[in-house]
Amino acid sequence: QVQLIESGGGLVQAGGSLRLSCAASGRAFSTYAMGWFRQTPGKEREFVAVITWSGDTSYSDSVKGRFTVSRDNAKNTVYLQVNSLKPEDTAIYYCASKRQRAMSTRLGDYDYWGQGTQVTVSS
Repeated sequence: QVQLIESGGGLVQAGGSLRLSCAASGRAFSTYAMGWFRQTPGKEREFVAVITWSGDTSYSDSVKGRFTVSRDNAKNTVYLQVNSLKPEDTAIYYCASKRQRAMSTRLGDYDYWGQGTQVTVSS
């Protein structure tokens, strides 16, 4: 069993930055692919970014160039640096882990989910 706890969300003005963190339990963390997703009321949860155990990354087109995902396996933590924030980035951000190493943008491929952290961007 893996537990994921997100932190770092908050209220920020457009153009601002935040660093989201996701702390994971479990000794196998370093082998997991870790993803970030986000969701707004009335919409489906959508893929944001993913990082594999080896550090390969992928991003959605809407955040590419503004968001950066990274991980520190020694701390069992994955990060999402979010820069140049826009009001449309307002959402609850979730981290997720999958036991298989390959990256994925599909929600159904992830085995464990955190409770989410709210990011609100004011215009």
